[in-house]
Amino acid sequence: MTMPKPGLPPMRRKTVSVSEKELVKSRLYFPDKTLPLLIEPAVEDVDLFDWAANNRGWIEENVLKYGALLFRGFNISEIPQFEKFIDVVGGGALEYKYRASPRHAVGENVYTSTDYPQDQSIFPHNEHSFSPIFPMRLFFFCITQPGAGGETPIGDCRRIFDRIPREVSDQFREKGIRYVRNYNDGFGLPWQTVFQTEDKAYVKEFCDQYGISFEWKDADRLRTSQSGPAVVKHPRTGEQVWFNHATFFHVTTLSPELRDGVKATFAEADLPTNTYFGDGTAIPDDVVEQLREIYTSEMVAFPWQQGDVLMLDNMLAVHGRRPYSPPRKIVVGMAEATTWDGIEIN
Repeated sequence: MTMPKPGLPPMRRKTVSVSEKELVKSRLYFPDKTLPLLIEPAVEDVDLFDWAANNRGWIEENVLKYGALLFRGFNISEIPQFEKFIDVVGGGALEYKYRASPRHAVGENVYTSTDYPQDQSIFPHNEHSFSPIFPMRLFFFCITQPGAGGETPIGDCRRIFDRIPREVSDQFREKGIRYVRNYNDGFGLPWQTVFQTEDKAYVKEFCDQYGISFEWKDADRLRTSQSGPAVVKHPRTGEQVWFNHATFFHVTTLSPELRDGVKATFAEADLPTNTYFGDGTAIPDDVVEQLREIYTSEMVAFPWQQGDVLMLDNMLAVHGRRPYSPPRKIVVGMAEATTWDGIEIN
């Protein structure tokens, strides 16, 4: 046995401490764009859940700054892990209510991102910006990356608003937007799916509670109409943002083939969805076309990789979907239920 020399302390293995900030590295995915911020592990075996729990302030600061955070390379592979991340960062996933997109559940309040056919694009939108209740945060998780295509384009709502001509945005500020939806006419979601009930009394209660006008037509068909703002202030940053479904729900935003088909099939009052100015007057087609061009010009898209988790501030970033070749499995969770109470309308 070797004894330490007199006067010298025993040798001990030095513990190397890595600070929380050094566990991850971040950079803009596109150096010339404002989003997303790419966050990757800087060392091996970073526990994303522990790191996120210890850095919620940093995550909040940066999702408000950039609007979108892309977590990549953290060995997330299963839906329960995705659910745990939403629990840690967003306070738990929300049930999908007052639906507008076909989805089905794959976990506890985790859903397919959409069940629209793979050959169709989905126009950029803020999730549920037409609704009296909307999520402040969205989370996407790539379980299986697409065979080809299938990106989820995202865009900065602040930049979109800045590009809208003042005379156009002023009209929307003054008048707001009216959303008209028709159900059970053989196109789109039935009201039973939208409201997640077979009970007409529940539909009435929901509509009365949130100021939605409704009309029962023959054969259990339903029409709803509601008004909402176009420009609002983000409740945490105070920034003005373009936050609405005016373009997404407008009949001219459908693909040309689909648009022509529904316009030939339905009277205007019976279109599956359509939007108007809040006073009921038509939004000119050329204005909607101009808005579509602005949205499209601001979108960026990254190729999905297995295990990617994308976190959006739903008031700061729009999202869409490009056509794809299978396989592709992207799921979504929504968090932080928000109502218009406390949202300043501009």
